[in-house]
Amino acid sequence: MKKYDLRSDTLTLPSKEMRKAMYTADVGDDVYAEDPTINKLQDLAAKLTGKRAALFVSSGSMGNLIPLYINAGKGGEILTHKNSHIIHYELSSLSALAGAMPVAVEGKRGILIPEELQKHLRPDIYYMPQVKVIEIENSHNKEGGTCYKLEELKAVNDFARKNNLKVHMDGARLFNAAEATGIPVKKICSHADTVTFCLSKGLGAPVGSMLCGTEKFIAEARRIRKMLGGGMRQAGVLAAAGIYALEHNITRLKTDHENAQLLAHVLAEVPWAEIELSTVETNILYFSTGKRKAENVVSALAKKGILAGAAGPHTIRFVTHMGISSEDTKEICNLLKQISITK
Repeated sequence: MKKYDLRSDTLTLPSKEMRKAMYTADVGDDVYAEDPTINKLQDLAAKLTGKRAALFVSSGSMGNLIPLYINAGKGGEILTHKNSHIIHYELSSLSALAGAMPVAVEGKRGILIPEELQKHLRPDIYYMPQVKVIEIENSHNKEGGTCYKLEELKAVNDFARKNNLKVHMDGARLFNAAEATGIPVKKICSHADTVTFCLSKGLGAPVGSMLCGTEKFIAEARRIRKMLGGGMRQAGVLAAAGIYALEHNITRLKTDHENAQLLAHVLAEVPWAEIELSTVETNILYFSTGKRKAENVVSALAKKGILAGAAGPHTIRFVTHMGISSEDTKEICNLLKQISITK
């Protein structure tokens, strides 16, 4: 029985062409900044985001930790959505390693607005912690792949400038957000001081993320990366995969979004699932199992070869990616219609 893995877009595998690029990559010692392929990837990432410089890091979690370590500092507060990745899925690294405090902010479907941010600013009194950074997630994982509109990005950035705060964007799926909204990547990134995006999700590389910002910031980020154990040597074999991903796999994200829409429409029709179609913006969709236990639905899906994960007692997440073709999606849709679940 064929398996269709919808648990995450981190499950993508490098293509033969990507593997060839990795095999033939020129390499050097990146701790000496002498790996030509890493340097090329960093230049490409800076160009795509409109930033002055970029740094290759091992993961999105490291890509978020470093700028918040630098810009929030010991005892500084970071305003972020209550369901943000940095709160729920990064092992409290902001507190454990950076010494900073994330502050959970309300926001409809993951989108922060100035009115809610304002509630968390404090008087400048010596015994009160001070907000240093606003962190936004675009697209927003736990809220179902939702994306910021341009006016929403501008509103947050204007608020930050007014209050002398930095803005960091967790753009793990930045290119999905650009595809979904039609906003150019550079335009999105212009509303943040620092930006992280992942190479190892929908873009299909096996490992790595990029951290982008000013030249001065990236110079300091390189120091912190080394302190955290992230200095790499002949890592150009990994960077080559990232270059290939950025040069070949961005435009195909549209297919993942289309496949997610197909799945959502079938889920809206079957009796054991409930979904609001308007909430599906990118390649991530969450649906309710109603009174049925999510674990029972996950089990029923697995019997049909569809792998998924429960995101709550009555919630399941599907994520489309390059490992799920349009033909695969049609077959998954047929299988979904065959499933019968009573509890």
